[in-house]
Amino acid sequence: METVVREKAVLVGVSRPPEVLRRQVQDYLNELELLADTAGAIVLQKWIQERAHLDPVFYLGKGKVEELSDYVKEEAVDLVIFDEDLSPVQVRNLERVLECKILDRTALILQIFATHAKSYQAKLQVELAQLEYFLPRLSGLWTHLSKQKGGIGTKGPGETQIETDRRLVWQRISTLRRKLREISQQHDTQTKWRENVLRIALVGYTNAGKSTLMNALCPKANVKAENQLFATLDTTTRRMTLKQNKHALVSDTVGFIRKLPHKLVESFKSTLKEVRDADMLIHVVDASHPSYAEQIDVVEQTLRDIQASDKTVLTVFNKVDLLDAEFDFAAVKERYPTAVFVSAHRGIGVGGLLDAISRVMDKEFQPRTARIHISHYKFISYLHDAAEILNKTYDGEFVEVEFRAPKKILEHIDAKVEQLRAHSAA
Repeated sequence: METVVREKAVLVGVSRPPEVLRRQVQDYLNELELLADTAGAIVLQKWIQERAHLDPVFYLGKGKVEELSDYVKEEAVDLVIFDEDLSPVQVRNLERVLECKILDRTALILQIFATHAKSYQAKLQVELAQLEYFLPRLSGLWTHLSKQKGGIGTKGPGETQIETDRRLVWQRISTLRRKLREISQQHDTQTKWRENVLRIALVGYTNAGKSTLMNALCPKANVKAENQLFATLDTTTRRMTLKQNKHALVSDTVGFIRKLPHKLVESFKSTLKEVRDADMLIHVVDASHPSYAEQIDVVEQTLRDIQASDKTVLTVFNKVDLLDAEFDFAAVKERYPTAVFVSAHRGIGVGGLLDAISRVMDKEFQPRTARIHISHYKFISYLHDAAEILNKTYDGEFVEVEFRAPKKILEHIDAKVEQLRAHSAA
């Protein structure tokens, strides 16, 4: 079996007090280390410089760059990863001095998405984001990449489009956008029936445990769940059954992260449409993460960015089995009074979560009574499947059904009942 050689990386961040404190930068670099590990690199060291402003030429101060250059040569470092986005000029200057690959946070995330993309749609979405990111960096980029031996940061357009100029890149971007529109239209057509079903979307910071929770809520879901960042890129939707014959469709969506690249959000807008179209969001939080409060803020800001902040949200604190004795449950419950605490991996609290979902969904249910001819047995069967049946009374060839159903489904039911009434009268 071939041994995979992991590239040696150095992580770099800048503290700019009082806006960005050193402690915050350390947290950011810890997360960047997880990203680097997911991409296949081993982090040798994390460098933090404190300065009032970022240097437009090198991002770091010239002295720190020289110090970093010595370390890169001494340790045979393969790549240096910066926690913030770099300008094309900064990348070229750093490459010239450090003589190794330079990646910023966006390029690293794009690399991870490229590695994890499995479906045709996800691959198109990632390629589009990569091309839009690299477009302003084309000058000198292809020559640089053609000399690389491969590894992190070179999976994507640079491998196969060395001779591509801006005109050809724009043509490819146009083609990708058209193909994604077609896929989105096909998806809308194939899933139009979902408009008459309650829909729930799982959202949260990457690696919060959404896929594991999906499997706990829907035992037959069989969603891939791994302890790594961005294990899920493609939206998976499964049927969930609750009490009183309530049903809902649950979708597991791509995780969010601090500074999620704008181009990536734009490219994945058809996937994120599942979030915007949902009737309810379950915000999954990794309660064991030391910066869970900041992660909550990131998710809420991302929901605002994709115009999904007006949804009914149920906050679920996951991984409670990993909490230490110092976790302040009282403070969390005071701030999030309706929150539910679970361990999706161990099945702790999942029953209580299902009850909480039912209570939230109850607010969407309204009572109705319909008188239906028994010959319309298919519609009667549909009522049993889509609504909560309260009572049935038979009167000759008719059956009077008392039921409760969500408001969005009642519109469809009312229209169908009126249609059947007119058909019976004729």
